[in-house]
Amino acid sequence: MNLHTFALILCLSASCFGSAGQDGRSNCEYKLLATNKTSTMQKELNESAAAGFRFAGVMGGETAFGGSEVVVVMSRDQKTRSNSRFEYRLLATSKTSTMQRELQEAADGGFEYKGQTVFPTTFGGKEVVVILERDPEVRTVRYEYKLLATSKTSTMQKELNEMGGGGFEFVGVTVGQTAFGGKEVVSILRRQR
Repeated sequence: MNLHTFALILCLSASCFGSAGQDGRSNCEYKLLATNKTSTMQKELNESAAAGFRFAGVMGGETAFGGSEVVVVMSRDQKTRSNSRFEYRLLATSKTSTMQRELQEAADGGFEYKGQTVFPTTFGGKEVVVILERDPEVRTVRYEYKLLATSKTSTMQKELNEMGGGGFEFVGVTVGQTAFGGKEVVSILRRQR
């Protein structure tokens, strides 16, 4: 499945805040953000959020005309079109060892995990990208996050089970080649503090 097909399937299946019109059809509007620079994606996410859009999904990969890009789909309810109060933070690093620290710092600031991908960027090399969201008007549950990265799937299963036994729940996984870790399985887990 190519990236365009994935984005289309994601758009068609993403919920739009659980709303449907009287005829049973969705009242969703979608916005697709795509860039090969992760440094600009956070700005685009927050500009879209200010226009009432909310994060729906993310994937990185080769697009037909854009080359290697991170692609984000956002959605909003066409009826309300109110300004969103959500804020987004994008973490991107070629070192999975630094992602753990950055992820926890963002979580301590009230951000929650929404999605992740791995893709080669124009200036950053191959990066792990994590998107987080927060609602500054609502006191959310605070989480402790753990990032697991390994080249062996058998090792990942063992580590996931150990974390699960410690109360951590799985939230996402990517498989890709990072600049420093080589080919890795990267899993993110969290538990309430």
